[in-house]
Amino acid sequence: MNEAPQAAAAPAPREPQAPREPHARREAPAVHRAAGRTPLYLKLAEELRAAITAGEYGSGARLPAEDELARRHSVSRGTVRQALAALRTDGLITSRRGTRRVVLGGPAERSVACELRSFTRWARSLGEEPGGRTVAVDRGAADAEEAEQLRIPAGATVYRVLRLRTLSGAPVMVERTTYPEAVGVLVAGMPLDTVSYSERLARHGVLFSDAHHTIDIAAADAADARLLGCPEGGALLRERRRATDPAGTPVEWSQDRYLPGTVAFTAHSTAAGALGRRLRP
Repeated sequence: MNEAPQAAAAPAPREPQAPREPHARREAPAVHRAAGRTPLYLKLAEELRAAITAGEYGSGARLPAEDELARRHSVSRGTVRQALAALRTDGLITSRRGTRRVVLGGPAERSVACELRSFTRWARSLGEEPGGRTVAVDRGAADAEEAEQLRIPAGATVYRVLRLRTLSGAPVMVERTTYPEAVGVLVAGMPLDTVSYSERLARHGVLFSDAHHTIDIAAADAADARLLGCPEGGALLRERRRATDPAGTPVEWSQDRYLPGTVAFTAHSTAAGALGRRLRP
């Protein structure tokens, strides 16, 4: 009488374990691989960048059409568009709506074209060490100006970020940026000492493709004076910037205030239409 219950009970613990153990072994490596995977469009952008740098297309040449690039590299046209947007941000190519992408000239053009896209890249191109410290992140309702610049309804949720930017440890600029909610959530989750938001956002598919700039003078407020060590009410060089993604959707509205004598802005009349900044002597 005792043998039957023992025989019946023996397989019971093994039956539910059989499907779980292989499942655990399959899933863990998959998650690990996904966490470290480079986005496909960045891989394609690097391949195209290498080809352009090697002179395979030549200055002024037109790149193949999107569908041709997609066929050659076995990717979707959406991936091609993202890769081309990254190259355009770096100043390697230019384009106008309805035309093929054109390869620009050498490295000097590349550095100029990307200067206002990334404070970090600009600083490193000068041999300076860029720094960033997030002072405050606030979630709130968009005011009239923010709604207009970001093309969202007034009162929509936005994230406002106040940062101090430095060059080799010296404070040079206070950055006030407003992000639409979808982008702001990503920024709010970054460490306070993140140096480059744009590099991290690119990993999430958020690209800064174009920007509209207004340069003028603004008086330093109390926060500017505290962070930059300048007199309150003193004159600061202000850059107001609205950046859009490859689809033309605004991804940030920023007002950056620089200490006088630290940077100067230069404009070049080219097909690409680049605006750059340089250190003052």
